[in-house]
Amino acid sequence: MSALAPHDERLLLAAIDLAQQARDHGNHPFGALLATTSGDVLCEAENTVLTDRDVTRHAELNLVSRASRTLTPDQLTTATLYTSTEPCAMCSGAIYWSRIPRIVYAFGSDELAALAGGGTEPTLHLSSRDVFAAGAPDVRVSGPHLGERARAVHEGFWD
Repeated sequence: MSALAPHDERLLLAAIDLAQQARDHGNHPFGALLATTSGDVLCEAENTVLTDRDVTRHAELNLVSRASRTLTPDQLTTATLYTSTEPCAMCSGAIYWSRIPRIVYAFGSDELAALAGGGTEPTLHLSSRDVFAAGAPDVRVSGPHLGERARAVHEGFWD
């Protein structure tokens, strides 16, 4: 795993902070943001599954939906999506179709599954890398990074 650039780490920590905000707002602890190559934040979102009563309102899907409505195609195709946890298959599909070319995540989906244990949450055991590998053009994925920091947001939530 390659080291994160300073602005990558700053933005990934901001995504983890968004995950804490989602939890504080009564939702699942996931957050995501979209940034330019120079590190300027374009858009951010948190998970709203519980408060919106909509199972599709994952942080990344909220982000892609908002970004697709408010940003230009050029902004999307040159941006990086930072997320507190590896995107699920549904969110990976949305990211792919939005043509965002790079993803950086903190907490791995396999680590989340192990932490959540035998809970009632449905889980597709399909990594984002596998979803992106099925398409072209390539989506570059970097992660997991800062896993312990991201894990802390989930501690006690899935019990």
